[in-house]
Amino acid sequence: MSSILEIKDLYASVPEKQILKGLNLTVKTGEVHAIMGPNGTGKSTLASIIMGRKSYSVNGGEINLDGESILPLEVDERARKGIFLAYQYPAEVSGVTNSDFVRQAMKSVNGGKDIPLFSFIRQYEKACDDLKMPEDLAHRYLNEGFSGGEKKRNEILQMKMLKPKFAILDEIDSGLDVDALRIVGENVQKMVNDDFGCILITHYERLLDYVKPDYVHIMMGGKIVMTGGKELIEKIDQNGYDWVRRELGIEEEVQEEEEHILLGSCARHGANNE
Repeated sequence: MSSILEIKDLYASVPEKQILKGLNLTVKTGEVHAIMGPNGTGKSTLASIIMGRKSYSVNGGEINLDGESILPLEVDERARKGIFLAYQYPAEVSGVTNSDFVRQAMKSVNGGKDIPLFSFIRQYEKACDDLKMPEDLAHRYLNEGFSGGEKKRNEILQMKMLKPKFAILDEIDSGLDVDALRIVGENVQKMVNDDFGCILITHYERLLDYVKPDYVHIMMGGKIVMTGGKELIEKIDQNGYDWVRRELGIEEEVQEEEEHILLGSCARHGANNE
């Protein structure tokens, strides 16, 4: 039976600024939803709010997972329910090895149950091989000394190990070279099944050559204003977003850079519970 993440008429703000303004989105496992739009329209804010970041106030609407509201839940509780966030800018954490971090995260989302070491090693090595990560990855400190591409691939490795119901990938393609983009895209696409769905926030058509979206949403002014298929990606790539504004009569807003998510302020799972 598929799971459903449903966002209804969501309003959210920071002090003195309303960011989300009645956003609606329904995602089922087995589906990939791409969200595109100009800078500063609320895409990263949406990712933060789904995951439970405290610096935003939800002042209207609902976020339900299989009919249950997740708004009262802490970040680690949402992770245990099966929600995962891959960061746009993964942080470096000295003193914590990649393998210890992932194994503790797996223990946390599995209700405190330890993962047998041999099973963990086998899964971890397979994920490393899939993502073409260095052989010494397990023993290196989390993201320390990693290139931008290695950090992004490490996010996808963690996702593969944790096997969430829903992943929110916030511009996971930014800073990737052609080879890394293909590796990341193919690994995300292979995860899509009846038990896994994905919200893919991106500015670029190129990632969507590897991750095939079922729906493409255009977000402006804090809400989704248009939904379609691949034809939207091609039209945006050719013409930008002005045609959407003209077609829908939307005035261009002053773009403000959204606050980026950092490890210390929004954990993916109980291993980094605040």
